[in-house]
Amino acid sequence: MPFRPAKHGEDVRAQMGRGQSRTSQRAVDDARQRLTSSSGTRASYDFELIDEYVNSRLSGLLAVPAVVLILALLASLWVSPIAAAGWAALVIVANLVVVLLCRRFKAEPPTRFNAARWTASFVAAEAVNGICWSLLSLFPLLPAERGELFVAMFAMVLIGVAANAMLTRTLPAATLASTLPATAAVALSLLLSGSSLNWALAAVVVGGEIFFVYLARQLHASELETIEHQFEKDALINELEEAREMSDEARRHAEQANIAKSQFLATMSHELRTPLNAIIGFSEVLHSELLGPHAVPQYKEYAGDIHSSGQHLLNLINELLDLSRIEAGKYELNEEAVSLIDIAEDCRRMVEIRAKAKGIELTSSYGNNLPKLWGDERAIRQVVLNLLSNAIKFTPQSGKVHLMVTRSGDGGQLISVRDNGPGIPESEIETVLSSFGQGSLAHKSAEQGAGLGLPIVQRIMELHQGRFDLFSKLRFGTEVIATFPRARVMDALAPVVEKQPRLRIYSEAG
Repeated sequence: MPFRPAKHGEDVRAQMGRGQSRTSQRAVDDARQRLTSSSGTRASYDFELIDEYVNSRLSGLLAVPAVVLILALLASLWVSPIAAAGWAALVIVANLVVVLLCRRFKAEPPTRFNAARWTASFVAAEAVNGICWSLLSLFPLLPAERGELFVAMFAMVLIGVAANAMLTRTLPAATLASTLPATAAVALSLLLSGSSLNWALAAVVVGGEIFFVYLARQLHASELETIEHQFEKDALINELEEAREMSDEARRHAEQANIAKSQFLATMSHELRTPLNAIIGFSEVLHSELLGPHAVPQYKEYAGDIHSSGQHLLNLINELLDLSRIEAGKYELNEEAVSLIDIAEDCRRMVEIRAKAKGIELTSSYGNNLPKLWGDERAIRQVVLNLLSNAIKFTPQSGKVHLMVTRSGDGGQLISVRDNGPGIPESEIETVLSSFGQGSLAHKSAEQGAGLGLPIVQRIMELHQGRFDLFSKLRFGTEVIATFPRARVMDALAPVVEKQPRLRIYSEAG
């Protein structure tokens, strides 16, 4: 049966592979869309451009006929009202054909969109619209004041070119189809009039066509850039969503792996403790020779080694179980009023024999009149023992270890353990404080541990809302400080006020 974390690693690699595959697929899709696009960018942009053109035409549904009617009224000052009305009717009908085509586009589902078909349809409708506008050039054939009519015709075609260019700006082919016929017809009519003024007007009309087509092209490019930015933003949002989903999936796998680890540690600690207790108990019986002396003296020494190894293994299992419970949030504090000095002194006496065996001078100093602390006695005892054991373990023979309990600067209480050992390199402090992390000194020392002591101390202090600090410098020793907050000091706690029962006084008459 494969181990769960390995499966998690395979899942992560599979997700990364899927992410790279999606990137490659997206690049191929981009190239395909550029090749099939009518705008030279992406086929998906074509829909947005045509949709914007349709929206512009629909927004001018009333404005364009109103402008055409105003122009027809002005033209009726020089030509027959019937002719002006006929021209206006043709232009309005052509515009309505374009509008009906736009409504049909809106009614069709986007999934059935065909860029080439719709572009051809709109360009053809705009060409008809442009031809209707070009009928302005026939006005000089009617009885009228020709000089003033040419000027009016010049103004009318410029207005028409400007309006059509703005409304068809996102469809360049439609812009040419709707403006070029009117421009060419009116310019030719002005040139054939034989007047130098009309020739100048014809030149202005051609220049106006060029200007408005160029302006429409610029607006088209600006609209295309806006669409590209919108698509890039949408793509980025999709990638972020995919990354979030991958992160959530990885987090779920990590949580499952953590649960599996906790279950494994809990099961193994239970399964190992039972035989270990038997090994420790029987080895202690053999070492103390309760049933009689050994025939071979080495047996007593072997029994002592078995006993000490069993104790070491049992302590390691207990530390693993404590750490797993803390990480799983199941480490509960049994809080009560405790004396930090009493706990520290008990722990000092427990490790004093080990310190003397190594020739280490173990000293202590305690603050005066320290009030009791609200905390878990067993957890605080474990903190002090871990700090003292580490200091004695890594302090060389004839070294010094000092234990201090006093008030902190903010009114809380702290435990300080300082030694004059070799110290810890600054680059290794983070490693030492991590779970199972060991510095170079631990690898060189004969007394190696599992690297769980300080991480457990950190977690216990966090559960007490306290702080743990480690200060060390090579060849100058190490100092570790566990600080409990002022809120846990008994003299800082708010007194409990019991409500007194209210006495009622009745009068004799009552």
